[in-house]
Amino acid sequence: MAKLYFYYSAMNAGKTTTLLQSAYNYRERGMRVAILTPKLDFRAGSGTVASRIGLQAEGIAFDRDADLDALVRADIAARGKLDCVLVDEAQFLAKPQVWQLSEVVDALRIPVLCYGLRTDFRGELFEGSQYLLAWADELQEIKTICHSGKKATMNVRIDAQGHALQDGPQVEIGGNERYVSVSRVEFKKVMRGEGSIEPLQAPLPL
Repeated sequence: MAKLYFYYSAMNAGKTTTLLQSAYNYRERGMRVAILTPKLDFRAGSGTVASRIGLQAEGIAFDRDADLDALVRADIAARGKLDCVLVDEAQFLAKPQVWQLSEVVDALRIPVLCYGLRTDFRGELFEGSQYLLAWADELQEIKTICHSGKKATMNVRIDAQGHALQDGPQVEIGGNERYVSVSRVEFKKVMRGEGSIEPLQAPLPL
């Protein structure tokens, strides 16, 4: 039975890597997938879904006002049977788009796997995440760790000196140089101005 899935985490937990692995698994079995990615995240180029470890795949870029149910139906009409829809950076979905993805599941009987952040740099839900948490059939956390060694559940936006920012637009695209994932305890500390956070470094070679 097709379901709507939401895989959520803090920053740098490997969401996109997991999405690309899922796409590979489907394709390895001769199945066709569609990868959807919001146009506002163009760090790897519009329509390109890329992970921090170097994996990437071409996807279908969409705007916030796009009808994703219609987009999927058009893809099927043009390319044939579709076995799975994967959505990168799902926190950027608009409320109507989450509902449209549920229609892909319920009417077309195609599983939809969404990957995204749960909360922003102020600890508040993104719109897409809010409605995926409300409407998805299955929720699964992808875990990562804080510099303290505890599980990281929060995201901190930092300036060049590593100080936590508390104001600014909810959406500001950036990577390791702008965001760090931390535990709730560390989130409280940095939001009180107690110290700074070093941006993530490149991993050492194996």
